[in-house]
Amino acid sequence: MKINLPQLYFSKLMRAIVEFDMIQEGDKILIGVSGGKDSIFLVYALAIMRQRLKKNFSLSALTINPMFTSDFDTERIRAYCESLEIPYDTVDVDIAGAIKAQADKQPCFTCAFFRRGAMNRYAVEHGLNKIAYAHHHDDAVETFLMSLLYSGQLHTFTPCTYLDRTELTVIRPLVYFREEEIKEAIQYHGFTPVPSPCPHDGHTIRQEVKELIQRLEPDIPDLYDHLASGMRKGALGELWPASKTRDEMRDIYFSYMGK
Repeated sequence: MKINLPQLYFSKLMRAIVEFDMIQEGDKILIGVSGGKDSIFLVYALAIMRQRLKKNFSLSALTINPMFTSDFDTERIRAYCESLEIPYDTVDVDIAGAIKAQADKQPCFTCAFFRRGAMNRYAVEHGLNKIAYAHHHDDAVETFLMSLLYSGQLHTFTPCTYLDRTELTVIRPLVYFREEEIKEAIQYHGFTPVPSPCPHDGHTIRQEVKELIQRLEPDIPDLYDHLASGMRKGALGELWPASKTRDEMRDIYFSYMGK
């Protein structure tokens, strides 16, 4: 299979890999593949990097079947990965059942928790040292705003994360791609995305935040860029100090009251 990317795409990929030093000699990288547009593009992009980088590293791909439906089409994904000479495997995880059993939690939280756990276990069991996920720039910005709105914290995922407990490193090579660019990349890799089996697809908090940004952008043209800038270390201006503990408040109170 002939594989290639336009220079703009290749440059964004290289920027992320170089800036965050994502790939080292001898790495064994497991790619998380859902069959959607983002993860298929990641498979294609890393296959190109395997050819072009002056480093020896291996790739394999894994799909976590969440068992939402009985007709999740993983065979097309398998055929595509194999056409790129990337070994492929699937693991069934009853995420659908876990969501029903934990109805008090957000389904996306439960799904992500079990997916990550399954990916990590597979990587450790098969002697792999890195996991590549297909999160793009829009995902990072949306996560940043979601964190502020729903948890009161300034937080998003990092492009490269070392996991102490498993000694795995998570990399996200697509962090400089906008979602629209990944949609347009279908013309390069030629794979029609597999429909998401998730019954909550399009009805999540993330989707609400995505639509919120879209609604606000006409009135705040620089909104997205400002959110992206706010994700970087060093972006903080003046903030209130951390809340004092109960004991600290009591000591100060008594100093005011003369006791």
